[in-house]
Amino acid sequence: MKIALAQINPTVGDFTANLEKIVEASRRAAAGGARLTVFSELAICGYPPADFLEKPSFLTRCRTAVDELAAATADLSTAVLAGVALPAGQDSGKPAVNAAVLLDRGTLVLEQQKRLLPFYDVFDEQRYFAPARSQQVVELDGVRLAISICEDAWNDKNFWQRPLYAVDPIEELMRQNPALHINLSSSPFWHGKRATRRAMLSAIARRYQIPVLMCNQVGGNDSLIFDGSSMAIDARGELISQAASFAEDLVIFDPFIAPGAISTPADDDTEAAYQALVLGTRDYVRKCGFKKVVIALSGGIDSALVAAIARDALGAENVLAIGMPSPYSSAGSVEDSRQLAANLGIGFELIAISGLFKEYSEALGPLFRGHVADTTEENVQSRIRGTLMMALSNKFASLVLTTGNKSEMAVGYCTLYGDMVGALAVIGDLVKTRVYAVCRWLNRERELIPLAILEKPPSAELRPDQKDTDSLPPYEVLDPILEAYVERYEPPERIAAAYGFEIGLVQHVVRLVERSEYKRQQAAPVLKVTSKSFGMGRRFPIAVKVEV
Repeated sequence: MKIALAQINPTVGDFTANLEKIVEASRRAAAGGARLTVFSELAICGYPPADFLEKPSFLTRCRTAVDELAAATADLSTAVLAGVALPAGQDSGKPAVNAAVLLDRGTLVLEQQKRLLPFYDVFDEQRYFAPARSQQVVELDGVRLAISICEDAWNDKNFWQRPLYAVDPIEELMRQNPALHINLSSSPFWHGKRATRRAMLSAIARRYQIPVLMCNQVGGNDSLIFDGSSMAIDARGELISQAASFAEDLVIFDPFIAPGAISTPADDDTEAAYQALVLGTRDYVRKCGFKKVVIALSGGIDSALVAAIARDALGAENVLAIGMPSPYSSAGSVEDSRQLAANLGIGFELIAISGLFKEYSEALGPLFRGHVADTTEENVQSRIRGTLMMALSNKFASLVLTTGNKSEMAVGYCTLYGDMVGALAVIGDLVKTRVYAVCRWLNRERELIPLAILEKPPSAELRPDQKDTDSLPPYEVLDPILEAYVERYEPPERIAAAYGFEIGLVQHVVRLVERSEYKRQQAAPVLKVTSKSFGMGRRFPIAVKVEV
């Protein structure tokens, strides 16, 4: 039996476009001889639909979309297996179920519901979905298929040291003697996720001596980026087919007479991070109904990386970079920005803010008389820039991409309504040292990011001779502390011992993190590429007092 994994990029709520993608891919799969075409979790309505699931009209549209898909594929020789949200029973207490529907020649053969509903990190499925009470194997042309949905495959007690659920749906499905296990997923990307998926699915295949297929969603939806990387694994646990990462794809194979194992793609987290951010930026901008973006270029490495990502995501013609030198901006920063824009082929314009800053200072002068200049005046410069960027956004129907990194967001080294202004925090999940690593990767073949940008000491250039290290530890010290505390929730004492840092320094950094929560909760959405990013997957109160 030839099977196709159809890896598509759906948009939440765009049923018409999603169905067009599904039907078109099914026709190509049928032409390639596939008897079954598999799509991802909630492919019909898009994932994650969040509170749309509480709207009866949305769930009604989901049901009619299934009927439309059945009619549109009735003449095809391939059956279609796709994910969709459907209304739950009235006795469930939840509005919806997370389901997979198997359609064959216009007939609904199976409706399988998801049993394990994740409620950690970015997932909140227990808010909306009722769990399946049972699951059943289905036959297609005499082949018994075990169909699961994403999390259902993530509770193998032999793979995980601490399973999250009391039941293992795969174990129960395997008691029904299937010949093949198919998993529909919407599994977001973060560093190391692809290797973890392969290892987990391979363990299931070896344990039950059965081929395992996974079709994963691809594309960006808000902060989440789905890498695709759909795969087929034979009964020995060997990879026999692999779809692309970060792109739509269609792969066709026979899991029972596969020609042999293929090499497992290497996981380069630096390259993957860049590809993920390009995809996430492209989909965020386009799915929000925009085509163009504006970026404030400072001559620093963060804005340089954001500009490169935007160029590759949207095309150079859709990116406008703005330099806004203040009295403290170096001539080199302006020229470095100009050179970067030329290297990328994007538009570049200058708006000098020295005059505006002088007028602001004069207007505030009577109220500030007798007070020493401090970060207030620095922040005024940043907020002037923020106002100008939003004016350009409005005038040219362009989204502003913010340029702050994870290190800055973590410790509050950023200005509300200033450099935090914008629609999307493109690199808000990359600590500063990873920003440098990605930029060096970008320059692997030619000097895309000017070396002067890579080599200059980081500086906000908001006062004379300012350096980031005036306010923060060196990033080589700061970033390991932040990754341990923010991403792994390690306590200060353990961090200090593990890295040989002074405990007082670690406690100082932790205090900066905790007192900056109010800023982060007003920040633009952050594209997630690590296991714990700022945003929907990290929820802390603002008004607290934390003992360190």
